[in-house]
Amino acid sequence: MKEDNAKIQMRKGIMDYCVLAILANGDSYAPRIIAELKEAQMIVVEGTLYPILSRQKNAGYLTYRWEESPQGPPRKYYTLTEEGRKYLASLDEAWENLVAQINRIRNK
Repeated sequence: MKEDNAKIQMRKGIMDYCVLAILANGDSYAPRIIAELKEAQMIVVEGTLYPILSRQKNAGYLTYRWEESPQGPPRKYYTLTEEGRKYLASLDEAWENLVAQINRIRNK
C-alpha cells in the first residue's frame, strides 16, 4: 500500500508538466487531454485535470477558446501561451537534471 501511495504522489508531482507537454503538441480539449494521460497510464479523472488547467490559465501559461463541436455542446480548446512554452522549456531542463541526478544515485 505504501508503494501505491508513493507512485500516486510521484504522478501528482509531474501532472502539471505532462499537461503542458501534451498542449505543446497542439491545442486540445479536456476529454482528449484525459485520454492522452490515460493512454500513457498516468491515470487521471476530470476532477484532477480541471484544477490544473485553471491554475495554468491563471498563471498565464495557457489560454482557451470555445469551438463548436460536430456532436454535442461547444468544446473549450486550450492553447499554450509564449509564457507557457518558456515555462515548459524550464520544466524540460529541470526534468532532465532530475533524471540525471536519480540515475547517478541509482547507478552507484
